[in-house]
Amino acid sequence: MTTPETGSQASTRLPIGYDKHLMLFGGRANPELALRIADDLGVGLGPMTLKTFTSGEVYCRYEESIRGADVFLVQSICANPQTGLTPNDALMELMLMIDAAVGASAHRVICVTPFFGYSRQDKKSAPREPISSRMVARMLESAGADRVVTMDLHAGQIQGFFQRPVDHMTALFMLTQYFQDLALEDVVIVAPDAGRVKLNKKFASKLGAGLAILDKDRPAQQVAEIGYVIGDVKDKTAIIVDDMIDTAGTLAAAGRTVKEAGAKKVYAAATHAVFSGNAFENLAKSPFEQIVVTDTIPLRPGAPDNVRVISAADLLTDSIRRIFTDDSVSEVFGGENQLF
Repeated sequence: MTTPETGSQASTRLPIGYDKHLMLFGGRANPELALRIADDLGVGLGPMTLKTFTSGEVYCRYEESIRGADVFLVQSICANPQTGLTPNDALMELMLMIDAAVGASAHRVICVTPFFGYSRQDKKSAPREPISSRMVARMLESAGADRVVTMDLHAGQIQGFFQRPVDHMTALFMLTQYFQDLALEDVVIVAPDAGRVKLNKKFASKLGAGLAILDKDRPAQQVAEIGYVIGDVKDKTAIIVDDMIDTAGTLAAAGRTVKEAGAKKVYAAATHAVFSGNAFENLAKSPFEQIVVTDTIPLRPGAPDNVRVISAADLLTDSIRRIFTDDSVSEVFGGENQLF
């Protein structure tokens, strides 16, 4: 465009000084993890009011301006008995946090959802069932989420349920480092079923260990039957690796099966410690030397002594920092975070 007074070419950009800024908020599903991330980032958690009315409805309000900020919301879609939240409460709270941020003119709204609830309902297993994880993805996007950061999804295709970017973190390197530090001998990695073979193969590769597979059948939801071990575990230290532990009934049975097959010692590792129902009782009676999990879900009181928790805060902090500065997130893992 040429100005009539000077005949010169006008700029196509308006030079306005703009300081990009990051704000971090934590929901009630996992406040401890949000605090750890805030400490690692060197920022304070943003002040906000979160409460549940006597009617059961959830309320939230940001207590300071978030206009123009990149707003990161730390909220796993999980239960937290200490704050009185169910997974559905956590999801609704996250939806309201997103909507309030959009309405308050946030520049971007990024959901940091280490545990993506409903992820096991990723396909139809029977007629007339919903694909619930797809519905959750649609809900978050409809509320106004610009991006989602999550960890070790139960199934890789869940990323395809979103039309917005999904950054998929993995605890693989944290967990393998933990077992490397234990300096275990004659290690074999045991996949709990055929669907976890690729994950366990990478785990075994990192530790320089062998690989075995459990024959498992799932006749109904939350019910599994362990058959036998495919591979050699005799006189070895076995590590059963999965993405999550729920009631731990299947995991405990798997541990006993591996032990009966001749394993010298048995360990378990998983990213998400759901630990619902009789999980603690099942784990206390299991043959595991240690059950190693991360803090994507808060550990409720009463866990048996063989449960070990390592924090995912450093990994999530690094990812948040890279998203904020528009750097590559996959470089955190050297491009090895595609586990499916």
